[in-house]
Amino acid sequence: MTGTIASRPQGSEASILGLGVYRPERVVSNEEIIERIDSTDEWIRSRSGIENRRFAGDETVADMGADAAGKALAAAGITPSDVDVMIVATSTGLNQTPSVAAEVDVRLGTGGAAAFDVGAACAGFCHGLALANDMVRAGTARNVLVIGVEKLSTFLNRDDRSTAFIFGDGAGAVVVGPATSSGIGPVVWGSDSSGLAHIRQDLPWDETFAQPDGPRWPYIEMDGNPVFRWAAFEMAKAGLRALEVAGVTVDRLDAFVPHQANMRITDAMARSMKLPDTVAIARDIAHQGNTSAASIPLALDRMITEGQVRSGDLALVIGFGAGLVYAGQVIRVP
Repeated sequence: MTGTIASRPQGSEASILGLGVYRPERVVSNEEIIERIDSTDEWIRSRSGIENRRFAGDETVADMGADAAGKALAAAGITPSDVDVMIVATSTGLNQTPSVAAEVDVRLGTGGAAAFDVGAACAGFCHGLALANDMVRAGTARNVLVIGVEKLSTFLNRDDRSTAFIFGDGAGAVVVGPATSSGIGPVVWGSDSSGLAHIRQDLPWDETFAQPDGPRWPYIEMDGNPVFRWAAFEMAKAGLRALEVAGVTVDRLDAFVPHQANMRITDAMARSMKLPDTVAIARDIAHQGNTSAASIPLALDRMITEGQVRSGDLALVIGFGAGLVYAGQVIRVP
């Protein structure tokens, strides 16, 4: 038997309509971190650019995500019932199921939005942004909520000199919706599986419960040098490709908002891309630490708040992390 499958009418151009963030109240200084590791405030600043970071308390990943999402909806001028799809990028939700997105949906009360998580580590937010852009353009959804949220302090080995000072907690969210002109460029994304083990959970969950001294949390481990080389140089190439496919030259770019992994990586990428001095560069890591999937929206928020960028400016965003995976695109600042 033959028949015809109907297709949806084509959608519209898409843009970021609103941004919201959540920053935990507790500020953790380098001095507090070095109480348990052999290091100094000067060494941490020189190696990473981090001065302090924020750790969540009783807040769950879903709590932080819902707070940021509510602010993004308010900034976009829409209500939860206007959301068609909710995408949460995270690596630190504690339940295998249901998804963090479903938990956030309960808190917001969208009334039935599609809800799912994206597991792409520090690149998750840009993956979610790409999916949202395509959904709006294809007519699959009108308003898509993209949330990047992490509670990395749960998975920190506070005695590990190589990682204890790097990570922090927080959330950022954007609403992607219809626009008269494109506000989100084509995504450039990919992976390099040769670096699969460079950023990892030290033990799979089954082994964490079988430890001789009893169950413990798994920890984040990282091979710093190869990750630095890959991020600093290969991601600069990916950033230039994202500019190229968006039809934007470096001299027309207003801001560079990379994943806040390490200040030295950010500086190396900017040099490799030959960004002019007129391009504002996100440096939120100094006060927030590396917040993985939350780092790009958090960094963009700080740039807006501090007047480094204005609505309508062109910004290159690019996330990269465990896998190794990456994704980046050019956006218009909301």
